[in-house]
Amino acid sequence: MKKLLYYLGQKLGTVIITLFLISIVVFGLQVLLPGDPALALAGEEGDAAYIESVREQYHLNESLPIQYVYWLSSAMQGDFGKSFRTSIPTIDLIVSKVGVSIELSSFSLILALIFAIPAGIYSAIRKNTFADSTLNILAFSGLSIPNFFLGILMIYFFSVKLKLLPSLGYVSFKEDFFLNIKTLLMPSIVLGVSVASIIMRHMRSSALEILNQDYVRTAKAKGLSEFQVIYRHVLPNALLPVITITMLEFGTLLSGAVLTEQIFNIPGIGKLMVDSVFNRDYMVVQGIVLVSGSFYVILNFIADLSIYLLNPKLRT
Repeated sequence: MKKLLYYLGQKLGTVIITLFLISIVVFGLQVLLPGDPALALAGEEGDAAYIESVREQYHLNESLPIQYVYWLSSAMQGDFGKSFRTSIPTIDLIVSKVGVSIELSSFSLILALIFAIPAGIYSAIRKNTFADSTLNILAFSGLSIPNFFLGILMIYFFSVKLKLLPSLGYVSFKEDFFLNIKTLLMPSIVLGVSVASIIMRHMRSSALEILNQDYVRTAKAKGLSEFQVIYRHVLPNALLPVITITMLEFGTLLSGAVLTEQIFNIPGIGKLMVDSVFNRDYMVVQGIVLVSGSFYVILNFIADLSIYLLNPKLRT
């Protein structure tokens, strides 16, 4: 228990420091932006007195360290300011969109794991065979093809030519479950291809290392079938390093689905980010960057904790 608490303390300290550095970067981006934030908040029709009141309200007359302290204290309470364009609180905009991105990212990750784990294991078992070479070529191709190009190709074939799937838009699963699956299928595949390639490569490397261990050779010598050896000994141990990669890729999907959501018109935080950048809605951009960075760091912490709990070597 003491070792677990010590490990948790170390990792939580790292998380806090990382989030602190992220907050400095996000605040610094706002400071570096051209123009007067008070003018942006007050609008073009605001008079001098109103602009001055806005400057006092948001502590823009204070020094930068004082501004950062006020901004950080508000951000820790979930207050990221209001959208310049709609006057809606930034946190409300993010909450209204983040559910769609989580659903899309989860679906993409599930599809990636369904392919990547069996393919990685099979590629390791059939090392240096035609099947292994084919799977490696597919993995490298998946890493090389840009998401936007793959998305356009899929829209052309499956929507325009075959008319099997809707090309754009999103329907909530509460409204229509099957239409929800149809609207998410293509963007999930586009996002999942590169993730599946990464996980498959790591799974193959991990499985190859496990297959060369003495206990695996002993299990084979005892007369266990290949399936039993893989299921009981190789798969559980090979999955341990893949857990970290999976968590990190999930964080990447949550924060990095910008182009895919834009191409398929999915109303997630990626599309909200693009729209906010074009509209110069800096408060919303700032909030999205901070929330996305926090997601990534927290998922990394969960992955490290999972590895610690599942791997006896780390506990000893």
